[in-house]
Formats: sequence, structure tokens, C-alpha cells
Amino acid sequence: MAMLSQSFRGRQVRPGDPSYDEDRRIWNGSVDRSPALIAYCTGVADVIDAVRFAAASGLPLAVRSGGHSFPGQSVCDDGIVIDLSPMRGIRVDPEARTVRAQAGVLLGELDRETQAFGLAVPAGIVTHTGLAGLTLGGGIGWLMRKYGLTIDQLLSVDLVTADGTFLKASGDENPDLFWGVRGGGGNFGIVTEFEFRLNPLGPVVLAGPVVWPMAESARLLRFYREWITDVPDELTTAVVHRKAPAVDYVPAELRGKPVVMVVCCYAGPVEEGQEVLRPLRESATGTAPVLDLCAPKPFTEHQAMFDPSFPHGRWYYFKSCDVDRLTDEVIDRTAEHAARIVSPLTAFPIFQLGGAIARVGEDETAFGGRGAGHTFNINGTTEGADGFEAERTWARGLWSALAPHHTGVYSNFLMDEGEERVEQAYGEQKYRRLRELKRRYDPGNLFRLNQNIPPAP
Repeated sequence: MAMLSQSFRGRQVRPGDPSYDEDRRIWNGSVDRSPALIAYCTGVADVIDAVRFAAASGLPLAVRSGGHSFPGQSVCDDGIVIDLSPMRGIRVDPEARTVRAQAGVLLGELDRETQAFGLAVPAGIVTHTGLAGLTLGGGIGWLMRKYGLTIDQLLSVDLVTADGTFLKASGDENPDLFWGVRGGGGNFGIVTEFEFRLNPLGPVVLAGPVVWPMAESARLLRFYREWITDVPDELTTAVVHRKAPAVDYVPAELRGKPVVMVVCCYAGPVEEGQEVLRPLRESATGTAPVLDLCAPKPFTEHQAMFDPSFPHGRWYYFKSCDVDRLTDEVIDRTAEHAARIVSPLTAFPIFQLGGAIARVGEDETAFGGRGAGHTFNINGTTEGADGFEAERTWARGLWSALAPHHTGVYSNFLMDEGEERVEQAYGEQKYRRLRELKRRYDPGNLFRLNQNIPPAP
């Protein structure tokens, strides 16, 4: 393959290079692909060079920042990977309460800089997730009911389009493009830098899991369904079913036992949060929790809590859906299938939505499903190929059992499931608008290795 222009400053990796096998790996170990070129971009000029080179080559193009794409769309076979990971600049303006972050930034890096000033962007639940992909799909996380999705704090982006043009997009400049990148993924170009509004937080929050035996799942979920109707927006929760992990903070006698937990994060005064959580702790199932790790702690510590459960290299398979409400049938089917979990690494969160997410108009951004009540992120996980097919079958089984109650899906939680499922993430009318936008900014569909929105004819 020909070289990129001599002005390209970043590292270029090809098959046969000593680091090739390491460089082509991504977070999801079940994905094994071999690109023809990995181009590590050090700045905007490198991105422009790489995009123009990819367009001229006619080869498939993948874009990678954190490499956390569930279906592995951040790497490709026999094509070009534009890797943004060297672009890690972060600049916080504590007086204006804004932050600018380049496209290679990881969530933990952003939190470290913003929490130094008691400020935060609502973003994600695993610190080694890439900020870029998470943001462009919408961005759910522990602060979303108080401060909305990650895109709800987005003020502007810098972006390189399919013909190598550099653009800015905001509410005032290229507003149609700004609408599209807030939920429409990487379909319209490569965002090289994000500007966010910052929000006061912590740095100490009341956060962590409250845990019961999984046999209490149906009873707990029925209590939870009623309890969350009255909780303030400062509280965001997720109900997680799994076998208790073998980590330091779990007692040895509980590890490997099937459990259900309500993981909490209260984005307000700790004392207020203690009162809000009191009913959960005292009367959720009629029996005391077997473990209560919900306590005051630095927000950065809570953000890293799920990291041991989602390390690089494991084999992951996901199915996802939104539901309006935890009806009796949804609860019963959830509890029934949770009891069938085999792998000690499989875990599925049910995220509580609402609050600030629902107060943004459905048509204000490309993100779809602001009125949903909960998002199921059903994942089957193994250390490698052994047992993976069984976990994938289990994940599909729970998803299918919930099918009568599906109302949509979060695009960042999709696998490679086809155009119909991508349209479900946005709805027919919004999907049509996104296709028109795609025709304007990427008529040749150069950026197609993503949850793809094909250009309108």
C-alpha cells in the first residue's frame, strides 16, 4: 500500500510490523480483524491527510478512538483504520465552566481534569471508554437524570468531512450538522474536538451497589418500580443481575453467588441521598441486603467501579432494548432469564432513564427514545471462545422474551444488526432527516463502518 503524505506526523502500522498484532486489537476480544494500515493521527492535519488518502484508496475505513465499539466497528479487514488515540488534549475553563477535549480522550481522563475543579460532564460508566464514540451516540451514564445525556452538554464540535474539509458545528454554525452529530454517530465525519458545558459535582458523591440474592429479583424489581417514581433527578440507578464478581470489595463467601443489585449515584448532597436511599435499604424485599457498598466516595472512584467487569480482551456479545415501564411481565421474564446466567462474567444492567433526559425535546437532537423508561443492556461475556456461544444464545433469549415490550434501542448498544435496527434507534421521521444530512456531508458513504445511516438517494 502507498504511504500517506510525507507531512503525516503520526505512526503508520502495517501487516508484518512488530507491533501490528497489538495495534489491531480492540476492546472486544471476540473481534479479530486485520487492516491494511493503521494511521495514528497526532492532530487535525493528520486526520485530513488520512481521510483524503482513505477516500482515494477506495478501501474500507474504520475510525477508532477508545475502540469500545460493541460490534468492533473500530477495526476492519483489508482497509484503513484512522486511530485518534494520540489526540488526548483536555483544556478546562473553570470560570466559564466549559471543557474542550480532543477525540482520543478516555472518560477517566476527562473526569480527572474536570473533577479537579468540582465539575463534570455526564459521560459513561467505564473509564477506558472513548469519549468520542460515546458522545456521538448520545452518552448515558451516572449523571444523566440530573444533567442529561453527554450530548445535552455539548456546545460545539470540530469535524473533518468525507472530502477532507474542516468544519465547526454548533447551535449557531452549521446547526443541521450539530443536530446530526448529537446522536447520529460517526456518520457525518470525524470529530476531532468536543466542547462541553461543565456541571457542579462532588467531588464526593453517595454511590455504589446495594446487593440481594438473585432469588429476590422479582420482589426487588416490583419495589424498585414504585420507589423510583418518587426519587429526585439527582439519583440515577441501574439494576444489575450477575454472579457476584471475585473482586476485593466482595466478601469471599459471596463471590460467584447469583445476585441482583441496585447501583446508585446521587448527584447532590450526601445527606439528602442517604434519606432518598433509606426505603431501598430498609424495605425493598423484606430482607436485609447481603452487601451494601453505597457510601460517600470520590466520583472518580465510582466511575471506575465497573472497570474490572469490562476489561480489554474478553469476548462480549450484546443485545439491547428500551422499555417504557417495568411491568409485571417484564419483571417476571427478566427474573426468569437472569436465573439462567452461567458465565461468572455475564452481567446485564437495566438503566433508569427519565429526569433531564426526557426534558429535552425529542426533535432537538438526533438521539432517539428520550421518553423511554429503561434501557436493557443484555451482555453475555466469557474470557474467550469457550462458552461464548452459550452466552450469546442466553442474551438473545432474554432479548426475545422482552420483545413484546420493546419501544426502541440505544444506538451505542447495537451490534451489527442491519439497517432496520438502526432505523428503530431513531424512528422513521428522524431517520429520514438523518439520511438527507448524510447525503449532504458524506454522499459516497465513506463513513459506513458504524451504525450506518446510508445517504438518501
